[in-house]
Amino acid sequence: MQSPALFYQPVLQWHHEHGRTSLPWQQDISPYRVWLSEIMLQQTRVETAIPYFLNFIQQFPTLQALAGASEDQVLHHWTGLGYYNRARNMRRAAQHVVEQHEGALPETLDELVALPGIGRSTAGAILSISMNQRAAILDGNVKRVLARYHRVEGWPGGGKALKALWEMAEHYTPPEPTDGSEPSPSGRYSQAMMDLGATLCTRHKPQCQICPLAKQCEALQFDEVALYPQPKPRKVLPVKEIQFLLLSNAEGDILLDKRPAVGIWPGLWSLPELPVGSSVEQYCLERFGKGASAVQEGKPFTHTFSHFKLNIHPVAALIENASAHVMESEQSFWYNHHQPTKQAGLPAPVKKLLLKHFE
Repeated sequence: MQSPALFYQPVLQWHHEHGRTSLPWQQDISPYRVWLSEIMLQQTRVETAIPYFLNFIQQFPTLQALAGASEDQVLHHWTGLGYYNRARNMRRAAQHVVEQHEGALPETLDELVALPGIGRSTAGAILSISMNQRAAILDGNVKRVLARYHRVEGWPGGGKALKALWEMAEHYTPPEPTDGSEPSPSGRYSQAMMDLGATLCTRHKPQCQICPLAKQCEALQFDEVALYPQPKPRKVLPVKEIQFLLLSNAEGDILLDKRPAVGIWPGLWSLPELPVGSSVEQYCLERFGKGASAVQEGKPFTHTFSHFKLNIHPVAALIENASAHVMESEQSFWYNHHQPTKQAGLPAPVKKLLLKHFE
């Protein structure tokens, strides 16, 4: 690897001239805001994350506010963003910080990565951007830049490739100023590298002609930019089938059940599930002691998880005078989209069905 300065200086100069500086989490920088943005940007594009970030920070403006919120409240404001364990882990970590660190995020790498949901790269971003410490980051954007710059073989998510990328990330992160008279450039560099990967060194159609690293980029020199980073070996995803029941009461509300704490969508509120082909009338007889009417099948659609595909078959039906029976359990409630009486975290396909139903 070359001298770090030959790498980080053009990156910092490019960011000074062309980098983004108006993103919501770049304003009023704090460890909490940086942490939230880094968690939201995992598996999520910037333009998608922005409205969620603004809404979340309005509802939970401080780490203490997040720690004091119920899981349902937090998941409600995460609904549609997906990967809900991110939100659960943030709440758990916030509670731990309040209990063990007097409400302030710890200032060492080891203490940060010990918190639920905070990995090495997220911890590096928190330390460098909000605490002015030298710390390396390696999110998806930075992996892509480095993998192309050095033509790193293998999938960057694990094994030798990930180890090599971390060594590069540490090597190229600017050093602390020797005299201590100036702030560490590590935070600016972290933002610059994330910006470089997000705006120039993109997955598709990268703008290599204006990249500050173009002259030394090995993938560009060999005309192999499209080959890096190398993809994860693909597996054929298994397919599962399920029937979602949109069961309305006489007031037009929809029945929601709280999902178990394990499995898919743990702790979220979802529609009752039936095996495909099973009888809605029989289900209602067994659960409520009365049959359903106006049973109507909807158009099936597919929701893809990281490890399988779920084919969802929606079925709408009507049942009257069942409200009291449902409310006894505290694991079910009648939901009205227009006048919600309860904040509830909803899986994306359930939210999609409910929005369509209440149009």
